Amino acid sequence: MDFREELVKDLKKATKLSHEEVSTLLTNPPNSAMGDYAFPCFKLGGNPKEAAEKLKKKLSLSPFIEKTEVAGPYLNLFLDQKVLTKEVLSSIRKQKNKYGKGNSKKNIVVEYCGPNTNKPLHLGHVRNMALGNSVCRILSFAGNKIHPVNIINDRGIHICQSMTAYKKWAKEKKPDKKGDHFVGDYYVQFAKKLKEDPSLKDEAQELLFKWEMKDPEVRALWKKMNAWVLKGFAETYKRFGISFEKEYFESELYEQGKEVVFEGLKKKIFVKDDNKSIIAELEKFGLPNKVLLRGDGTSVYITQDMYLAEERYKDFSFDKMIYVVASEQKTHFQQLFKILELLKRPFARNLFHLSYGLVNLPTGRMKSREGTVVDADDIMDETSDLAVKEVNARYPEISTKEKKERAEFIALGALKFFMLKNDAVRDMVYNSEESLNFEGETGPYIQYTHARASSILRKEKLAGTVHYDLLQEPQEKQVVVLLEKFSSVISQAAETYKPSLVCHYLIELSQAFNEFYHSCKVISEDTRLQNARLALVDATRQVLANGLDVLGIHAPERM
Repeated sequence: MDFREELVKDLKKATKLSHEEVSTLLTNPPNSAMGDYAFPCFKLGGNPKEAAEKLKKKLSLSPFIEKTEVAGPYLNLFLDQKVLTKEVLSSIRKQKNKYGKGNSKKNIVVEYCGPNTNKPLHLGHVRNMALGNSVCRILSFAGNKIHPVNIINDRGIHICQSMTAYKKWAKEKKPDKKGDHFVGDYYVQFAKKLKEDPSLKDEAQELLFKWEMKDPEVRALWKKMNAWVLKGFAETYKRFGISFEKEYFESELYEQGKEVVFEGLKKKIFVKDDNKSIIAELEKFGLPNKVLLRGDGTSVYITQDMYLAEERYKDFSFDKMIYVVASEQKTHFQQLFKILELLKRPFARNLFHLSYGLVNLPTGRMKSREGTVVDADDIMDETSDLAVKEVNARYPEISTKEKKERAEFIALGALKFFMLKNDAVRDMVYNSEESLNFEGETGPYIQYTHARASSILRKEKLAGTVHYDLLQEPQEKQVVVLLEKFSSVISQAAETYKPSLVCHYLIELSQAFNEFYHSCKVISEDTRLQNARLALVDATRQVLANGLDVLGIHAPERM
C-alpha cells in the first residue's frame, strides 16, 4: 500500500480539491512529534484554522491513520505504527528490488554526454553522465520506457583545430596513450600555438571547408583521429557504468539539417540577412535571433539539432525528450524549441532541457584550450587512489586484488553521489577527499550502511513468522516511516528529474538506521524480537540497494 497516495485520495474526497492540488499540498512536518503528514488548509476558504477543524471532523480516517490533530492552519496526521510497520516491511520483503517501482508508462528519450571528438571527456562530462544515467534509471524505475541516446559532435572548427595541429606537428605519429587523450593534446597545442601565430585560425577554417567539400585526404585524417577518440570514450563509458541505446553523429545529420533550414526559408519562417546567412527571427518571442546557416553555406550546431529531433521522433515516437546539457546552452535550447514549434513539428512541446551548473575545482574554473581541464579518467583514477588508501587503513588483511575492487566501487560511488546530491541547476566545486568521507553525507557513507546491514544478516538469518508489532521503539518507527516514503521519493524525483531527492532520502534513511543500530540491540536472546529487528534490517538493506541502483551506484555486501 502507498500510504501517501491513499491519504491523498481521502483528502481529495473531503476537500473537493484536485488530486494534483492535494498531492502538492500534503507535506511532512519538521519533526515526527507533529505527525507523519501535514495538510495546510489555506485553500479551503475562510479562516484556515477553522477550515482545519472542519476537515478533522469531516475526514473519514483510513485504518492506517491512528489520529489527527489541528495545529494552527494545519491538520496533522499520525500513522498507526503497527499497521504501518507490518504493511511496509512485509511489502519490502515480498517485492524486494521492485519495491518503490511505479507505473508511469511513458516513452522517454534522454540525451546525455554529447562529447566533441577533439578531446577526452572531462569533469563536466562526469556530472553530465552521472545526472543523465541516474535520470534514466529513476524514470525507468518509475515505470517508463527509457531510450538513452548520445550525440557525438564529430565535425566543426574545434575538430579541425586538433586535426590542423596533428597535420603540422605529429608527423604521422600513432597514439602512445589512450586515444582521446592523445588527440586532446593536439587541441591544447593548437590553442597555445595560436597565440603565437594567429594565421593558424585560417588554416583550421580552410580544413573545415575542405571537410565539408568532402576532400578525400581531409576525410581520411578525420576518420582516423575520430576512431582513436571514440575508442577512448568507449573505455571511459564502460568504467563509469553507462551505455547508450543509440549514438548519433553530427557528421551524418548536418546535411539533413540544412534541408530543414531551406524548408523553413521556403515557407518564410526563416529569412536571409545582409550576409546571406539564414536566420530565425526570434526577438518577437523574447529570444535572440539565431543564425541557422552561415552565408558561406556552412552549418552551426543548431542546424543538425533541428533535424536530430525529427530523427529521434522517427526512431522512438517519444512522449518526451530530455536534453541533459549544461546551463550555458539554456538560450540555445529555448531557440531550438521555439524554432521547432514555428516549423509545427508535432513533438515540439514535448522537449525539455535538463540544465545543470558548472563543475569547478577548488583552484577555479576549468578551461579546455589551456589544458587546465581535469579529465574524467584522471578524476576517476585520483578518487580511486584515495579510496585505496582508505581501504588499506580499514582492511589491511584483505588481498590486493580485493582492495582494488573495493576502492573502485567506493570511488565511483563517491564521485557519482557527490555530483548528484547537489541540485543540478547549481554550480558546484568538486572535492575528491570530501566525496570519500565515510562519516559524511557521501556515497561511501550510504554504501557502508548497506554493507553494515548485510553484515548483520550474514551473522543471523531472518526466518519464520515475523512479529512486526514488537517494533515499538522510536528509532524503529523512524526507520519504518522513512522506508514507507521511498516510492513517493522516486515518484517526485521522476516528475522533477532530480536525483538529488533520492540522495538526500538515502542520507536520511542511513542516519536513521545507524541511530537504530546503536540504540536497539539487534542480535539478542529474545528470538522473536531479534527476528522482527532482522526484518527491519533486511528491509533497510533492500531499500538502500534500490536507491543506490537508481543512482547507478554499487551496493556492496562488504566494505
